[in-house]
Amino acid sequence: MTQRVCQQLRSLSCTILVLMSITLCSPSVHAQESAAPKSDFLMDKMSGEWVMTGTIDEKEVTHDVNVDCILNRQYLRIHEVSREKDADGQPEYEAWIHIAWDKENAEYVVMWLDNTATTNFSPEGVGHGKPDGDRIPFVWKSADGSGIHNTFKYDRASETWTWEIDNVDKSEKVSPFARLTLKRKIKR
Repeated sequence: MTQRVCQQLRSLSCTILVLMSITLCSPSVHAQESAAPKSDFLMDKMSGEWVMTGTIDEKEVTHDVNVDCILNRQYLRIHEVSREKDADGQPEYEAWIHIAWDKENAEYVVMWLDNTATTNFSPEGVGHGKPDGDRIPFVWKSADGSGIHNTFKYDRASETWTWEIDNVDKSEKVSPFARLTLKRKIKR
C-alpha cells in the first residue's frame, strides 16, 4: 500500500473511532442526566459548608459538614468531622457519606462510612429513602429486623437542615439517638 492510502485509512479509522465514542457515550450522558429526580431541590439545597450542632447519644456535639456533588453530579458527597477530639487529638467522629438517586426504585440510596466501625458493604449497609416533600427518611434494615432511621428534613424558612436519627430494635421499638441541626457556615 502506498503511504497516501495508509494515511487515508488512519484518518478514516480515527473518524470512525470518534463517531463511535460519541454514539456510545451519548446514551450514558443522557442516562446520567436523567438519573436524578426531575426536581432535585433538596440535594441542591444541601450543597455547601455547614455547622452541625445538637445531641448524639445524649451528648452535645458540634461537627463541621462539607457537602458537594461529585462524579458528574451523580453523587452527593458529605464529609462530616466532629470538633470534639479523642485522647490522641483526632476527631471523635468522622464520616464520608455518599448519596445517589436510584432511578429504578425512585429513591435515594446512601452509603455511610464512618470511624466507629468498618462496614463489609453488605446490603444492610445501604440506606434507602423515598423523598417526601422536604424530607428524605432514610432507613437501614438489618437481617434481624432491627435498623436505623435517619430523616433529613429541610426547613425552607430558616434554610437549615435537621437530621433525626433513631435506633429501631427487633420489636420495632424506636429509640431516639441523635437530634441535629445544620446551619450554613458563615464565611468571614
